[in-house]
Amino acid sequence: MSAHTRPDSPGGLVEIDQRSREIFRQIVDGYLTTGEPVGSRNIARLLPIALSPATVRNVMTDLEMAGLIYAPHTSAGRLPTERGLRFFVDGMMEVGNLTSDERSRIEAQIRAAASNRSLDQTLTEASALLSGLSRGAGVVVTTKANARLRHIEFVRLDAGRALVVLVADDGTVENRILALPPGLPASALVEAGNFLNARIVGKTLDELRREIADSRSQMERELDELTARLVETGIATSSGPSSDRHLIVRGQANLLEDLKAQEDLERIRLLFADLETQTELIDLLSRAEAGDGVRIFIGSENNLFSMSGSSIIAAPFRDVGQRIVGVVGIIGPTRLNYARIVPMVDYTAKVVGRLLDGGR
Repeated sequence: MSAHTRPDSPGGLVEIDQRSREIFRQIVDGYLTTGEPVGSRNIARLLPIALSPATVRNVMTDLEMAGLIYAPHTSAGRLPTERGLRFFVDGMMEVGNLTSDERSRIEAQIRAAASNRSLDQTLTEASALLSGLSRGAGVVVTTKANARLRHIEFVRLDAGRALVVLVADDGTVENRILALPPGLPASALVEAGNFLNARIVGKTLDELRREIADSRSQMERELDELTARLVETGIATSSGPSSDRHLIVRGQANLLEDLKAQEDLERIRLLFADLETQTELIDLLSRAEAGDGVRIFIGSENNLFSMSGSSIIAAPFRDVGQRIVGVVGIIGPTRLNYARIVPMVDYTAKVVGRLLDGGR
């Protein structure tokens, strides 16, 4: 293999010959299936080409030198490293297709949830569904601005501050503190509320912001300068990026299944601690918004899971304006069934996006 190995190739990956690829694939397949190291004798029996265990061991030594596999203890078996898993996922994995039954189940359950529930409840159902299908933890991150609004109210707290109360269709309430312009009369709070409530029903906060921006000239005709400024500030103010994000996690108990050893239990304990760090998890999932399609984060490739050795498979979904407004995904051990879960997450994101796009 050495003549074909380039440990410092672009992307930090390597190039290996066909024989080495087959041996490496058997090691990865064994790990993803059982979590156990795979030895040279077992590999020699499974290979489609006739190789002696000694030849397999020589190739395994080369793979280990390339950083793709390692020996977890003194046994002859090997496991893939995180670098090896990345090489497999990016260059060797054959992504499967969902069956028609799996597609129908995903679509039916999410649409049923959407027919008589709020967006949050629909996304919670999507998270629980992914968890059940993958036996990992299902996660969803979305913006609070996606909720359909029912009412807004400005309540003066003192001379310089007001409370902005946003009520969504599903009954959830968000309160924000707003700094008031000097000299603002009490009537301006009522006028600003009336102006927005005439336009707010059934719109998301983002849609309302765009409508107000587009009808700025009309607003300036109807309202004085200070009240118009209050309207714009009232729907633009935010408590910060993390507070504008909503995180849903379902199915953590699935991660307690199929534990092989005490170190597995410790890994899950660390993962549960990671999941409690909502801001970091939200930031990680938000990285999946950087492009189209499914993103895979493996182990210490991200700081959040550097200790627990976990992976996340995530895909963004879009609203009616084709803007990315959230992410759905699966969290689990690094031996997730990537080939099966990638299309599952991708299809779920597309179903949620179609619902946000009016059901198409």
